[in-house]
This record gives sequence, C-alpha cells and structure tokens, in this order.
Amino acid sequence: MANLGITEREIAGLLPPLRARGDTAASAGELAELFARATWTGIAEPGDRAAGLLVTALGAHRALAALIERWPVERLLAEVDPAERAGRGTLGRELTDARERWSPRLNSAAAVRALQGAVRLGCRLAVPGDAEWPTGVDDLGVHAPLALWWRGQPESMAAMRRSFALVGARAATGYGEHITMEASAGLVDRGFAIVSGAAYGIDGTAHRAALASGGVTVAFLAGGLDRFYPSGHDALLHSIVATGAVISELPCGASPTRWRFLQRNRLIATASQATVVLEAGHRSGSLNTAGHAAGVFH
Repeated sequence: MANLGITEREIAGLLPPLRARGDTAASAGELAELFARATWTGIAEPGDRAAGLLVTALGAHRALAALIERWPVERLLAEVDPAERAGRGTLGRELTDARERWSPRLNSAAAVRALQGAVRLGCRLAVPGDAEWPTGVDDLGVHAPLALWWRGQPESMAAMRRSFALVGARAATGYGEHITMEASAGLVDRGFAIVSGAAYGIDGTAHRAALASGGVTVAFLAGGLDRFYPSGHDALLHSIVATGAVISELPCGASPTRWRFLQRNRLIATASQATVVLEAGHRSGSLNTAGHAAGVFH
C-alpha cells in the first residue's frame, strides 16, 4: 500500500533507468525509498516544511505510508517531535493542514506517468547522498528538496560544488547583458561553473556566455523537465543538456507557477558557492534569490 498499489516488479523496472549508475543491484527497500522520494516530488510543493519534517523523521517510504494510511495526528507528532520541543497545537495544525493539501495528489497513475515520462526523456533522479547531489541545498534543512530530477551530464552536477550563480532582470539593458557576458566568461576561464534560472535577460545571457566559453552551466527550472520554460529558450536549454545540466525538484507534468519560481530561487542560491545579482529592478525575483543566499550563509 505504501507504494500506491504499484508492485515491486513495476518499481524495479522504472527506477534503475532514472539513476546515474543504474542501481541494478539496489534492494527492494532501497528502490521503495527512491520511489517514495520521487512520488513526494509530485505530492508536496517545493520547500514544504511539513513534508521535510515528516520525511526527515520517518524516511520517505514510511512518510508516504503514513499519508496513505492516514495515521492519526497524535502518531505523527510522536514521530516528528518525540521530545515535544515544539508547540503541540501549532505543529499538529501544521501537519493536519499539510495532509489535507497532499491527499488529493495521492494518485498512482500520476506517479507512474511521471516516472515513465522521465525515462522517455532520459531524465535522472538524484537524492541526498548521491555523487550528483548538490550538497549546498542541504543547508535548507527541512525546506531542502526531497529529490531532484535532472537531464544532462553527471560531471556537471558535481561541478556545482565550484560554481557561481549569476542572476538578474528579465528586462535587462544592453549594459547589464554586456557585464553578464564578461562575468560569466571570466568565471568560466577561472574554472567555475555557472548556475542560473534560464529566464530571459540576464539568466539566458549568463548561460550563453558560459557555453560560448566552453564552460559548464546548470539551469534550475520551476516546472517539470518534459516542458522547457520559457519556450523561447528551448534551444538554449537543449544546448545546456548537451554539456551541462537542467534540474527541477518537480516531476514531469508539473507546470511552472509564481510560487514555484520563488522556491526555485532558493536552489539556485544554495547549490552554488556565491550569488551575484548583475542587474535587477526594485521588485525583481533576482532579489529573492539574493535573499535566499543571504539567509543561508549569514
């Protein structure tokens, strides 16, 4: 039941192609945990604190079972906060509200479709502890991603350990784009990877300059990897896949939304070693990225 009625045989057929090294020798328990992490990416919104608390306390597979079996809130509280450090009433309401958000998304057909779509596209699934996992995102604690979907080159995932995030306005000026090109190319020449969000303006310029300089660039998206966004950057994103990586914490089929863009920014900030806002308006989303970087590192 904790696998949403999907058999171990089906899981064993779907998951190994999504792993960078195949995982052909993974045990049934390991595959069940991977399946649960993949499924949670379609159940909880990015950065969901309650999901982070539950998965941290129980593991992804038991947390999924708890949701499916509708464990009483008292049992969840005993698992999440056994020492009763948090206010029981507040935490209980948080978990109750979260369960109501998640329950409508418990759909075995949707979970299988997401996995099958990822396999068709050549996507991979990274989880904490993998060589491909950007360890900087762990600084987010219970707001960290439960898993990451990615397309591209494995060595590019590891390259984020020595990277700069270059972000800025979509409505960039010529001067802003010029400075971005110089910064991106200069950092690539010094052996750094370039991380950004593939948006129009500064982001796209940062990626293109890195590619033109023969460097590694990584793009974080706010929707599933089956539909590159923005559509005008489809060719750019395919070029990034060929030499770098495109990443999302959302499964195939998920649409980008304003909330998901803002949550995506926290990954850009934490996956890289430094965040540079090259040009931004007073209300730019790039300042949200800088805020995540400042909040984590200071």
